[in-house]
This record gives sequence, C-alpha cells and structure tokens, in this order.
Amino acid sequence: MRGIVFRLLEQAVVDEHGEEMWDTLLDVAQVSGAYTSLGVYDDSELMALVGAASSAFGLDDPGVLRWLGRAALPMLARSYPDFFTPHTSAKAFVASLNDIIHPEVRKLHPGADVPDFEMEDRGAEGLVLGYASPRRLCAFAEGLVEGAAAFYGEVVTITQTACMHRGDSRCLLRVVFIPDRP
Repeated sequence: MRGIVFRLLEQAVVDEHGEEMWDTLLDVAQVSGAYTSLGVYDDSELMALVGAASSAFGLDDPGVLRWLGRAALPMLARSYPDFFTPHTSAKAFVASLNDIIHPEVRKLHPGADVPDFEMEDRGAEGLVLGYASPRRLCAFAEGLVEGAAAFYGEVVTITQTACMHRGDSRCLLRVVFIPDRP
C-alpha cells in the first residue's frame, strides 16, 4: 500500500487526538511509523494501525476506516486541488475517479494499486458505485464519499447492498447526494 494512506492516517490522528495518540497507536500496532508518501508498505501494517485505533477510539475497524476517509478528503483537496476544482458537486467528483483521478494517481505514483470503481448514474435515485479491490477497504471508500459530500456542501446517504466482506465479488453502494443549502 502506498505511504500516502499512512501519512493521511497519521495526520488525521494527530489533528484530532494529538501526537501522543499517534505514538500510542504505533506502539500498540507494533509498527515503525516511519512512513513517507511515496513509500510502499505492507497492507498488514495499515490494518494493525486501524485495529489499534479501533480499540483507542471505541469504533469497529470499518468505523475507523470511514472516519479516516472523511478526515482524509479535505487533506487530499489541499494537496491536490486540481482534482477538485473542476467539479461543482460531490457526484461529479466521484464520477471522475476512474477517468481522471486514478489515471493521474498512477502517473504520480507508478505502480499504485488503486481500486476499480464502476458507476451507474440513476439520476434522482443517485449513483450506484461498484467497488472492487483485494484490500477490501470499502469502508474507507464510503468515508471518502462522505468527505466529498461535506467538501462540496452536500449531505449524502449511502446504502451498501453488496459487500466483499459478506462474500460478494464486489461492494455495491447506492449513493444519494443532496445539496445542504436552504
């Protein structure tokens, strides 16, 4: 896994819980914590940190991953504004993942193993988002979608109708964005 996810986790933990908590999570997870954005690290290290955060924050692992996704999105927007500024809605941003964002991620980080998304726009019924990845981080993807909604001033509802954690071949998310304006 690319180090950028580890760096996002570190920043989210430090911002919300302080440096001491990050050091505690590293100790509990028994990982080094010497992560760089361009480095590549074993997926098991991320899951060890997620497990440590789960205990410390009183959330289950999917809850920690959703929290991380929500916290990471604004950080990504600050670091990569060109991915965000062309869009005026979360739906448009999410719809650009396969065609614009992931190809650019692969250019910036050769060898990056990004998830595959399938999207079906159902108009007022929302977007059906198919997610497939051997990492099975669908909760992180949900958090990123929630973070995108907040970034664009919208409210989102996500209903997961299929999940790899339940034995399905991919996760299916029904995503409905609602402008959070009076």
